Amino acid sequence: MDVTQEPIYLVETRTADAGNVSYSYTQCMSANDTNCTISSSEPMSMTFETVVRIVVPIIFSMIAVLGFAGNMLVIIVVVANRQMRNTTNFLILSLSLADLFFIIICVPFTAMGYAMTTFPFGQIWCRIYQYVIQVTAYASVYTLVLMSLDRYLAVVHPISSMTLRTERNTILVILLSWAVIFLCNTPIIFQFNVITYRFAGENRSACINTRVYMDPDHGKLFYGCFFVFAYVLPLALVVILYGTMLKRLLHGVVPRGNQSTESIRSKRRVTRLVVIVVLIFALCWLPIQVIFMIHHFGTYPGTKIFVAIQIASNCLAYMNSCVNPILYAFLSDNFRKSFRKLLSFGKFNGGRRLQYERTTTKVLDPSTRTSNINNNENCL
Repeated sequence: MDVTQEPIYLVETRTADAGNVSYSYTQCMSANDTNCTISSSEPMSMTFETVVRIVVPIIFSMIAVLGFAGNMLVIIVVVANRQMRNTTNFLILSLSLADLFFIIICVPFTAMGYAMTTFPFGQIWCRIYQYVIQVTAYASVYTLVLMSLDRYLAVVHPISSMTLRTERNTILVILLSWAVIFLCNTPIIFQFNVITYRFAGENRSACINTRVYMDPDHGKLFYGCFFVFAYVLPLALVVILYGTMLKRLLHGVVPRGNQSTESIRSKRRVTRLVVIVVLIFALCWLPIQVIFMIHHFGTYPGTKIFVAIQIASNCLAYMNSCVNPILYAFLSDNFRKSFRKLLSFGKFNGGRRLQYERTTTKVLDPSTRTSNINNNENCL
C-alpha cells in the first residue's frame, strides 16, 4: 500500500478487563480488517490517558509561554543593542532563533497531539512540523558546537584567531550551518504521514513516521542516526574542544599577550556560561535519546510507569527550549542589564561600547590588537 496516497489504519487491542485498551500499532488494509496481527502490551486505562491529556498540555503551555518570552528577549537585545553584537552573541542569537521556531511551530502541535484524539491539520502540516522539529534540534546542538569552537579560539588562540572571529565570518558560518541542516533533513518530509486507527472504540488519527513503524530496520537507522549525529557526535566535539582548552590552561601555554586581568576574567565568565548551556542541553536530551535507543534496539516495557517516563522525558527535552534565556539572566551581567532595560522600556546606548566584546579585521599595530583583545570578551 502506498502510504503517501492511502490512509493507514491501526486497530485496537482489547484485554479481558472492560475499558482497558493496549497501545499498539499495526498496518491494516482497512479499519475493519480482522486479519491483522497485533503485539499486545500492558493495557492503559482510560484514566491514565485522561490525566496525560490534561497534565502534559499544561506543561507544554508553560514551556511555550516561557520559551517565547525568553527567546524573544534575547533576540531583541542582541539585534537592537549595538553593544551586544559580537561573535558569541550572534551564536546565541542563532540558538535563540532555533528555540523560538521550535516553540512556535513544534510545541503547540505536540501539546495538541496529547490533548486531542485526532490530528486535524492535514498531511502537509504534519510533515512540515515534524521537519521543523528535526531541523531545530540539529541547529541547536551544532550551534553549541560553534559556540564551543568560538570559546576555544578566544581562549587558546586569542591573537591569531582575531581575523577569523569576526562578525561577518560568524554570520556566514551560521547561515551555512542552517542551510546544510535544512538540506540534510529534507528526506524526513516524505516519511511522516497522518494515520487513522481504532482505539477505545473510536476512530483516531496521528502524525507519525510511518516508515519507522512499517520497517523496524528503518527505525533503527532513523533513530540511530539521530542519536549519533544530533547528540553523541556534536557533544563529543564539544568535549574535545574543552578538553584541549583545559589541557592548554593547566599547562600554562595559553598566550596571554598584554591581555588585562579583567579581559581574562571575562573570558572565563563567557566560557563558563557556554559550558553550562551545553551541559543543560546534554542533560535535557539524554533521557529521550536513551528511550529512543531502547525502543528500536532493545525491548521497552509498555507499562504505565514506563510510558509515563517516556512522556516526562519528552517534556524535559522540550523544556530545553526555554531554559537558555534564564541561564543568560542569571549568569551574564550584560544580558541581565539589557533584559532590565528592555522590560522597563529603557533605550539601549548604541553609541558607547564600554567594555563589550569587539571583533575587527583591522589590526593596525600591536597596541591596537591588544586593545581589541582586552575588549573582546565582556559582551555577555
